[in-house]
Amino acid sequence: MTRPKVADSTGIELTGAGLLMRTLIFRRLLRRNVLANDEQHVGLLLPPSAAALVANAALALDRRVAVNLNYTLTPDVINDCIAQCGVRHVLTSRRVLEKLDLKLSAEMVFLEDFKDKATRRDKLAAAAMAWLTPVRCLERRLKLTRVSDDDLLTIIFTSGSTGRPKGVMLTHGNVGSNVDAVNQVVRLADEDVLLGILPVFHSFGYTTTMWTVLALPPMGIYHYSPLEAREVGKLCQRHGATIMIATPTFVRSYLRRCEPEELRALDVVFTGAEKLSSELAEAFQQRFGVRPVEGYGTTELSPVVAANMPPSRATSKEHEGVKEGTVGRTLPGITAKVVDLDTGEDLGANRSGMLLVKGPNVMKGYYAQPELTAQVFHDEPAGKEALREAAGSPPREKAAAPFSRWYVTGDVAEIDVDGFIKITGRISRFSKLAGEMVPHIRVEEAIAAVLRLDEDDLKVAVTSVPDPKKGERLIVLYTEMARSPEEICRALAAGGLPPLWIPSPDSFRRVAALPLLGTGKLDLKRVKEVALAEFAR
Repeated sequence: MTRPKVADSTGIELTGAGLLMRTLIFRRLLRRNVLANDEQHVGLLLPPSAAALVANAALALDRRVAVNLNYTLTPDVINDCIAQCGVRHVLTSRRVLEKLDLKLSAEMVFLEDFKDKATRRDKLAAAAMAWLTPVRCLERRLKLTRVSDDDLLTIIFTSGSTGRPKGVMLTHGNVGSNVDAVNQVVRLADEDVLLGILPVFHSFGYTTTMWTVLALPPMGIYHYSPLEAREVGKLCQRHGATIMIATPTFVRSYLRRCEPEELRALDVVFTGAEKLSSELAEAFQQRFGVRPVEGYGTTELSPVVAANMPPSRATSKEHEGVKEGTVGRTLPGITAKVVDLDTGEDLGANRSGMLLVKGPNVMKGYYAQPELTAQVFHDEPAGKEALREAAGSPPREKAAAPFSRWYVTGDVAEIDVDGFIKITGRISRFSKLAGEMVPHIRVEEAIAAVLRLDEDDLKVAVTSVPDPKKGERLIVLYTEMARSPEEICRALAAGGLPPLWIPSPDSFRRVAALPLLGTGKLDLKRVKEVALAEFAR
């Protein structure tokens, strides 16, 4: 309770007791000044920070549902998310709102305005609860004993890369089980310091860098932008960060801009959301003495499903092991399997198919969208059309009956004999040409290899448009290429790419910029729209 627990780049540092006191005080102020008794869903517009932790924790202690809004989206999309959940109030700060310049359709509640509202009675009550009240008594006083695993903790919206963002309902049991599973395999210690630079509007940041700190011994240190590498480096050096959880894009930025002494305390670096190249892992290890490893998860899965585990962190031989090119093995309590894309039948080791996941981390469903929820849960065997519908493709016949817990990820993968999972593509990024499934990502990688592009150098995107003869036609959008489309097609053929996978030279189209999400990932919906507009001419 008295050792450092939370710090951020604004200079705020809190002990465990200080964090609990601020959380209890803020809960009292929200109840007294802002939130109605029947107000269940509360919006938040806050970057990774001590304030974000306090606000989210206060809502959880008040048994309300936090809706952390994605501030990288357009105002119209954010307002659509607000409307979907019926959010009346959004907790934010004037500095954040001024920087983002957003006009939202809910009442803004500024954290700065609470600075002088806490009375002496508020502070004394919070101090008594934090320092003098036994945990079990505190739980009863806050009525936390009434909370069940099935009760909603948060609604997190998907990125909208393939359409309108969906509100993923994650329960106390979902997030709690994921935090516990991570702790079982990572062996988090009291002296660990976890770097929090992932936004809390993504489940990766919400669970792994926020609730892990709130629920377990490690200290959390936060910076509001993962892109500010020099500030992140200084924060890590100041507090001795031992665990980094990031995307490969952010890791590459730290490789270029951080000094070795700033990250000298790092013991493990976990990456997700993108493929981790061996070249990046090697370069990071050479500079900082620690080799990044890859994991896998989705918003709907709370989010962590699997991870590679360095020997220094694994709690048992069962979970120890790193196999580069894979996303590791499943966490305790989580089951994964691969099924045939056409028949829905279980596949054996080293065979590629649709990845399905089952466990306590599987979401409750999509908020107010039972039809979409039913599409992603299917019985065994799921069946060809059910799998494609769950992955985002329109069904051609009636889907299989909904299944309670197997979640259809939409990712194509294979699992080896040791249980390591390799993600090979996404079903929404496949085209069916002459009866064969053609992976867009593989074609992109082949073109990038011909052009000698870095893996994180987004200059080429492959998508498809309808074709009257073949059903679909591969389209290549690009911002710049050192070789002509004809030369690239010849190089692809010479490299052994199957003929069906090679776009025709007249299917290449130069664009000013590839559509991206705020996270830096391709906006697949907009890429498709651009291709349709370009080739409808």
